Amino acid sequence: MDGLVICDISEMPQGQGLETPLHPKKQRRFIPSKPAKQPRVQAPPPSSSLSDAPSQGSSLSVLSKPPKLSPPPSPSLSGAPSPGPSSSVISEPATPRPRSPPSSPSLLDAPPPEPPTSPPPVVFVEYVDFESNSSSISASPLKHPSSRQPHTRRSRRLLDEESGYFTFYGSDDDTGESDDENEIAVPVLPRVFRSMMETPLDDSEPVPDTWPAVGLLKDPLDLYEFNWRPFPNPPIPPNSRRETFSVNNVGPTNPGADPYDIFIEIWDRQIMEHIAWETNKYAQEVAAKMIENNTLRPNSRICQWYDTTPDELYTYFGLVLAMGVVGKSRIEEYWSSTPDVFYTPGFSAHMTTDRFLILSKCLHFNDNSMCALDLDHSEARLFKIQPILSHLNNKFQKMYTLRQNIAVDESLLKWKGSLEISQIIPNKAAHRGIKTYEICESQTGYLWRFEVHAHKRNHKPASTTALVLKLIEGLEHKGYTLWMDSFYQSPCLARQLKLLGFDCAGTLRTDRKFVPQALNILSKQDMRLGEITGLTAGDVDVMVWRDMNKVGMISTYHGNGQNTVQGSTKPILILDYNIMMGGVDKKDQLLSMYPVERKRTRVWYKKLFKRLLNVSVLNAYIIHHHTSRLSHRNFRMNLVNAILAKHCTPLPILNAPARNKKVDVSHRLGQLPSRKNQRLRRTCVNCKKLVRTFCVGCTKSVCMHPCFLIIHS
Repeated sequence: MDGLVICDISEMPQGQGLETPLHPKKQRRFIPSKPAKQPRVQAPPPSSSLSDAPSQGSSLSVLSKPPKLSPPPSPSLSGAPSPGPSSSVISEPATPRPRSPPSSPSLLDAPPPEPPTSPPPVVFVEYVDFESNSSSISASPLKHPSSRQPHTRRSRRLLDEESGYFTFYGSDDDTGESDDENEIAVPVLPRVFRSMMETPLDDSEPVPDTWPAVGLLKDPLDLYEFNWRPFPNPPIPPNSRRETFSVNNVGPTNPGADPYDIFIEIWDRQIMEHIAWETNKYAQEVAAKMIENNTLRPNSRICQWYDTTPDELYTYFGLVLAMGVVGKSRIEEYWSSTPDVFYTPGFSAHMTTDRFLILSKCLHFNDNSMCALDLDHSEARLFKIQPILSHLNNKFQKMYTLRQNIAVDESLLKWKGSLEISQIIPNKAAHRGIKTYEICESQTGYLWRFEVHAHKRNHKPASTTALVLKLIEGLEHKGYTLWMDSFYQSPCLARQLKLLGFDCAGTLRTDRKFVPQALNILSKQDMRLGEITGLTAGDVDVMVWRDMNKVGMISTYHGNGQNTVQGSTKPILILDYNIMMGGVDKKDQLLSMYPVERKRTRVWYKKLFKRLLNVSVLNAYIIHHHTSRLSHRNFRMNLVNAILAKHCTPLPILNAPARNKKVDVSHRLGQLPSRKNQRLRRTCVNCKKLVRTFCVGCTKSVCMHPCFLIIHS
């Protein structure tokens, strides 16, 4: 690590980002209009001062737009050395940097070294088929760097009191109040700021108990041995270091389907029959428990219970999705019969209020009697929702093939109640709730796999390395690129992913294990704005860039290239990271427009179920969007109408009930007296006509019809 040199980012080799956004970023530009012609003003006499000069010209002058800076030519892929400062920066020894003024000679004046006769080696690791019977490679497992033996987790049978606790864990009544009423929303921090914040994680990087036996490192390298050295000169092109993407026919496996057909493929008949069976069984348990506790009343909704069917559950799902499009603060307001602008008769035409509420109360997904099996605490906490988690993970993976760039991040479902698995993430909009680890497509936000955080209390958190390896299971040796933030990244994980045929890139905490000490001890004050430094181990690159804060970076193929975009010079790793890291955030942004799970409930796993139902509709929209330009809102409205039309026979929608018009009986019509054989005629107080009738109670001249009813109703 004697070759660590800190220099300005403009002195780094010129490169080009490999990623392009799905939708180019649009920027507003100010185009000044042509100023009007003004009469010429005579110049003041020489004796006049500057304050006496006319000021009309200054108000009409417009600053001209600065010319666009054309980026320097990108380096060729032939590997020929280019004259520039990059060659002299890496060849110099590590000496203290002189803080010289701009006029002093810089590193740009140093002559470039002679090009090497042969290109530097590109491959630093050897991939070996573990199933082959080669005698030259040892098949012994990798040695753990510490002397302590890895701990093996063993599941034990739950105790009787624990089994009863998890059986009724979170099974309370529902309420129809809004979850975020009178709440102040926490603003979502953009990704560019989140990358510079300290991400909460465990103090050290734990090593998983076992590693997948997919390949061995070539001697003398080891998984935990990194030979950090300066970047090669000339730089190796990122394309030659990146894994080859070998997947064809990316996107939906069944494109061109109808919105209803995509939804039915996710929520097929088999899972709906399972939910109906468990719901009917749980309703009987609720009624039996109320009878045993002597809490059953004649007017209880459970007394009107009858077994539900898959078609009725489809109708229930359609109404829940409709509540995400039509927002109201309470569930009862959807069935309100008040004839005002908030009247929604479609809900009462498909299901009554009592039936909707009792279905929400008795909705169930797993048999409580099976909770006494050999489960650990994490599995027991997710026991009631586990069939839905397994079903959706399986369906999401079968119905879509990911593109090359995928993002790994965490999402947070807001939950303000008391819950052991609740997590706090300050830079998330929900701030506190149920955390899920998700892997999404970077460009579209399609959720491909997710894991719910449900670790044991007072137990060491699971390794982020083992978590990432579990999420990407099934994508090995296909050339995918993982984009992760500093919560997951580490040199050890990057090397392990490289062995599995992945590339990874993202931000990095410099206090991670195996990060060079020279980069770890650098602080914000040791670097000036725009300076960068870094080292490479051949298959893993680690860099530190001084922006508004100290930003650590790690990649397996980017190198130390830089590029100028819109007048700002940044590393190409940061340019690609800002484009590809927002997969999970894009999914959360699309879901926030239709908050199906916004209605308050006391049962946490039912709120998680509504969130997953909402995600399934979003995935269906992404699949349908490949062949159709239908908007997200119209897709949801068409889907709800199709579900209700095919699984429910609606009642005729009646007009809004008219208000009862009450007439005071003390007021009655009478005739004006006659004079000289002619009755008097007076002007009606309402229609201004001449009439011969008046009201006896209030002595107002009024017509018989309709002014009399209008005035006295």
